Amino acid sequence: MMKAGVVHARGDIRYEEIEKPVPLAGQVLIKVKYTGICGSDVPRVNGDACHYFPNVLGHEFSGVVEEIGEGVKSVKPGDRVAGVPLVPCMQCEDCQKGNYSLCKHYSFIGSREFGSFAEYVAVPERNVVKFEDSVSFEQGALFEPATVALHGLLRVPYEGGKTVAVLGGGTIGMFVAQWARIFGAREIVVFDIAEERLKLGRRLGATAGIHTLEDGFLDKAMELTFGRGYDYVFETAGNTVTMKLAFALAANKANVCFVGTPTKELSFTVKEWENLNRREFNLTGSWMSYSAPFPGKEWELTAHYFRTGDLKFDESFVFQKIPLSRIADAFEMYKTPGAVKGKILIDSEA
Repeated sequence: MMKAGVVHARGDIRYEEIEKPVPLAGQVLIKVKYTGICGSDVPRVNGDACHYFPNVLGHEFSGVVEEIGEGVKSVKPGDRVAGVPLVPCMQCEDCQKGNYSLCKHYSFIGSREFGSFAEYVAVPERNVVKFEDSVSFEQGALFEPATVALHGLLRVPYEGGKTVAVLGGGTIGMFVAQWARIFGAREIVVFDIAEERLKLGRRLGATAGIHTLEDGFLDKAMELTFGRGYDYVFETAGNTVTMKLAFALAANKANVCFVGTPTKELSFTVKEWENLNRREFNLTGSWMSYSAPFPGKEWELTAHYFRTGDLKFDESFVFQKIPLSRIADAFEMYKTPGAVKGKILIDSEA
């Protein structure tokens, strides 16, 4: 048996004992260290987004290989690993093309099957990525958001030496800014409403930060590009304001990528939409973080650049570490708007 945070109904997540998984052939049993609470987990607990009950959520996780099933060769007990949550069918047309994020018959660890808000989780062998001892378990729990950010960059024909606007200074936005720096951006400007997030962006390599509640911020932002606008615009907040702002910041022939997930209906004025026509910028979306061979270069490069230190982990990424036994308290915090200022990590060993 093991302890887990089990969702029984809307707003009802309990710390209780459930059966410990046994790794089947081709599976890996992971002793979980940390799991990040993703924004998508909040409506699964506090809203109506959970697929079924009882359920064990958690998909941004790190830990140590405890046991391997028959036939597993790429990892061994004792290896430090990050979890890869998507379980694509590998049979459909999209999977055959390597577009695993678009699989229509996928499963997902931590929503469609039991996840890592537990002491142990069993996953397919291909759903673990090893990382070095020099990479912390806190970093391991941030592999998933880091790969989501990189996938956004890979959705556009990204080239170094150009200007980048990152709209939203949350975890994903901070990683987008870092990937842009790693791959040679000339200017990286982070846009947010919190001064501490703008300072963090500059600490991590952004060349400037724009506070979007200040008067004249748009003029200031355009001045940084000598009036041209930005070659690349990455919207990471899923907010109506920033999604519309992306249209205003785009340069002629720019590439704009919506990484954030919107939660409200969105409309554009004719003038706003005309920016797309007149500037002939390319607009695309980004979903999850996978490429061929599965799980993809996003995961390989995240492990590599965390190890080299080029992809930086800042202590301010983590708002609080909360023991698994207090997981209900963690989700209660999200009921107060603005109370959670960063990533909450659930510690399965505390």
